[in-house]
Amino acid sequence: MAGRATLFPPVPRPHSECMPSDAQLAVSLLGRSAYGRAATTMRALPCLAFARHIVTDGRVLLRMPASCGFHRVCAGNVLAYGSDNLGSAAPGESLWTVQVVGRCETHAPTADEFQRFGPAPRHVDGEPFEPVYLRIEPRFGSVHSADGRP
Repeated sequence: MAGRATLFPPVPRPHSECMPSDAQLAVSLLGRSAYGRAATTMRALPCLAFARHIVTDGRVLLRMPASCGFHRVCAGNVLAYGSDNLGSAAPGESLWTVQVVGRCETHAPTADEFQRFGPAPRHVDGEPFEPVYLRIEPRFGSVHSADGRP
């Protein structure tokens, strides 16, 4: 017998259950911050692109300004995305910085996701803000902390 038949199809697991634990922790911590930076390359040069983000079902959704053009080099590629609490930690709270790495694609946000992003800026770099939405499917993650575990 070449294959093995099963009576029940596999139960799909949420995306977050398929990630290694470091990536799960990194995604969880990203949910505590609102903004981060995507690391990619543009015309063979390193580039950091700022974005507003939310976390849903283990995926990181980004909102970027179309006028900067960063979305063109992010969508369809693997990129790193990171955030931290270095400027927002409360007194006595551990400092942390996280990074996830995964494939990035364009995304059409649901009404709930759109609302979770909150109000958009009116202008970016002096130009009217036109949002572009992207989705990262984290495959790897890293977490670094000072003064204890985040």
